[in-house]
Amino acid sequence: MSTGLVIALAIIAMAVIFLTTLYNRLVTLRNRFKNAFSQIDVQLKRRYDLIPNLVDTAKGYLAHERETLEAVVKARNIAVGAEQKAALDPSDSGAMSQLMGAESALGGALSRLMVTVEAHPELKADRTMSELTEELRSTENRIAFARQAYNDAVTGFNTEREKFPTVALAGALGFTGAALFEILDATERTAPKTGFTS
Repeated sequence: MSTGLVIALAIIAMAVIFLTTLYNRLVTLRNRFKNAFSQIDVQLKRRYDLIPNLVDTAKGYLAHERETLEAVVKARNIAVGAEQKAALDPSDSGAMSQLMGAESALGGALSRLMVTVEAHPELKADRTMSELTEELRSTENRIAFARQAYNDAVTGFNTEREKFPTVALAGALGFTGAALFEILDATERTAPKTGFTS
């Protein structure tokens, strides 16, 4: 074998090893952020399951607040649809953007409901409502922690993807940037107030 052929084969082998390593690293990081999204997904579904019970409990006390209750149900249904689409592919920035918008709207509707609940002492004193709002508060905290873990994983993936020489090859290998899960409305940066403080 000629020296030129050996050098050419060595260069090809090094290029293959480099591309394989780079590809595997990006796959690992992409799978991490997809797994982190699945943790958000679990908590969002938990919240979506709580909302109908919360609304049903409030209905008896808030018959005159029908518009508020309907807004919560409508926002929940939109968020469920957006969550299902984002869960199919968390790397789809359009789906993530729709989810963030739907979650922001749902947070606003829940906040308005909680303000309404606070204004009705008999509903505020209801044991079922108290338990549901405490469960909602706990779920909101879990969502916040899961969102932070997801954003950390996305940042790791995007950082690796944007490093040189990866940035030159990532697009050709099918790796696009991932979107952070951010709250769109600055007024929604806190969990809905439940009004049930000890």
